[in-house]
Amino acid sequence: MTVSPAFSVRPAQPSDVAHIHAMIVELAVFEKLEHMVVATEALLHDGLFGARPTCEAIVGVEGDEVVCFALFFHNFSTFLTRKGLYLEDLYVKQVHRGKGFGRQMLVKLAQIAVERGCGRFEWSVLDWNEPAIQFYKGVGADVMPDWRICRVTGDALTQLASNAR
Repeated sequence: MTVSPAFSVRPAQPSDVAHIHAMIVELAVFEKLEHMVVATEALLHDGLFGARPTCEAIVGVEGDEVVCFALFFHNFSTFLTRKGLYLEDLYVKQVHRGKGFGRQMLVKLAQIAVERGCGRFEWSVLDWNEPAIQFYKGVGADVMPDWRICRVTGDALTQLASNAR
């Protein structure tokens, strides 16, 4: 698939925060999780560009329009004893899907992982999102059937923290 020469991938800039935030909301609607979104542009800006950034993002731009984003951060593998690159979210606006932009975003993230000496590049996918699963398999990803994500948030996180002995 040939990607439009008008498409490019670059690191996110503070001026991209509103575009990324809007796509986060679109992603939540697509995943039927919009009720869970508490993100604001201010919080996103702080996470990406604040005094102590906790994540990074790249954006895909066609012409002058930001059409996709990928938000990522480093994790660490005790088995590899190396850092990894974890993709939190990759989103391509609906009208721009099928143009190869998602693949180009993954290629850029893989390049970043290799340049930074990461031992792995990983992400999660919803089990019902078969088009995404097939797309990821098509770029060489292994979908790990034996692993499940464990998460503690909100009141459960507060409760767990208060039970420290």
